[in-house]
Amino acid sequence: MNQDYFIDEKLIHKLLEEKINPKKKEIDKILTKALLLKGLELKEIAALINISDKTPLEKLFKTALKIKKLIYGNRLVLFAPLYTSNYCSNNCLYCGFRRDNKDMKRKCLTLEEIKEEVRIILEQGHKRILMLMGEHVSECSFDYFLKTIEAAYSVEDSKGSSIRRINVEIAPLTKEEFQKLNKVKIGTYTVFQETYHQETYEKMHPSGKKYDYFWRLYVMDRALENGLNDVGIGALFGLYDYRFEVLALIQHAKHLDDKYSIGPHTISIPRIECAQNAPCAMNIPNPVSDKDFKKLVAVLRCAVPYTGMILSTREPSEMRKQVFNLGVSQISAGSKTNPGGYKESLINPEDEEQFLLNDTRSTGEIIKSVIQQGFVPSFCTGCYRLKRVGKDFMDLAKPGLIKLHCLPNALTTLKEYLVDYADKETKQEGEDIIKKELINISDEKRREKTVEYLNRIENGERDLYF
Repeated sequence: MNQDYFIDEKLIHKLLEEKINPKKKEIDKILTKALLLKGLELKEIAALINISDKTPLEKLFKTALKIKKLIYGNRLVLFAPLYTSNYCSNNCLYCGFRRDNKDMKRKCLTLEEIKEEVRIILEQGHKRILMLMGEHVSECSFDYFLKTIEAAYSVEDSKGSSIRRINVEIAPLTKEEFQKLNKVKIGTYTVFQETYHQETYEKMHPSGKKYDYFWRLYVMDRALENGLNDVGIGALFGLYDYRFEVLALIQHAKHLDDKYSIGPHTISIPRIECAQNAPCAMNIPNPVSDKDFKKLVAVLRCAVPYTGMILSTREPSEMRKQVFNLGVSQISAGSKTNPGGYKESLINPEDEEQFLLNDTRSTGEIIKSVIQQGFVPSFCTGCYRLKRVGKDFMDLAKPGLIKLHCLPNALTTLKEYLVDYADKETKQEGEDIIKKELINISDEKRREKTVEYLNRIENGERDLYF
């Protein structure tokens, strides 16, 4: 075991037991502290995650939304996942890609197929993608994956648009592989620990390289020590007690912040969904109710206010709408979880997909719904392209200054979408929300420049950002 092992299971269980019935006065004090945007101590997070009564729960929800708006403003960043391969040598008990699923139709996309998938994603209006693959060295190697990134960036759609940011979510890499990855253009490198509870982790990953708990746990250390700036962490809720996972995520975030002065750029919060021939997906060990799911989202927002929180299309549309108000800042839209899924119209998509999707609306439908809910859909990639990453990003995000960049860039990228891709109704509703949100840009010069950019975009210019 590494001598600076940072997941203290005994402490987590002890705090969860001690804070099982938090008093109203204690909760009020913690939520007041959360509004200072400095984060919370582990014992305070344990108290919040143990809230059960309706009144303090509603106060928690309101506090989380306020914190999200103070840090990021009133916007939601959109992206699309792109799976390059579903070959995998691991045997995760909750995943359709698992090695022992003999009914899975395996596929590794060619570079031309990758380009076609990207064209379709671009025609939906996306500017960000998350690229993923299964872990199988011989069927889809890491070196080949690097070529798929280059291929994705090379594509233009009928409007002349191209992908501006590619994030990646692939298996943990070696130091040498991270040095290679650092030479290509990527945004955030993401790996989910799945579960931080070691005994459960080893049970859920009975074979394959993924069995090694510590190789996975220290992947972000290797990433940050070998040139990467932005990393994303996450847990798969339902494998173990969700309260434990929340506190462990915070311990992981604190470890990265203390050691590298770079907390996680994002935290992902998926719940287990049905997957073909995956025993734990069909019989979830520790199901997380909708009430508890909303609570954990709000607690994470209070605990790490500076960190982006990602919500996927695993969740049904109604649940997604509810947690937009609890601190989520990034969402997927129009997603496919099988290689080639954007081009193909599959009769039985479960034969190739990683897990079941519950929000199957199109990207356009989701964007329209986000606007109607009062949020600004954003395709912003400004921080990544201006090298406002790593510690530089954290220095702006922690005190809430990043909003001066986020909101203007959200409005300019929304304007591009409205001009190039939106239907008539969405365009009108989008223009209305742009006018409404302009007044929330507190700096007068930045607001005036944003208006200038919006006019230039209307007249044909593209890719204007702060």
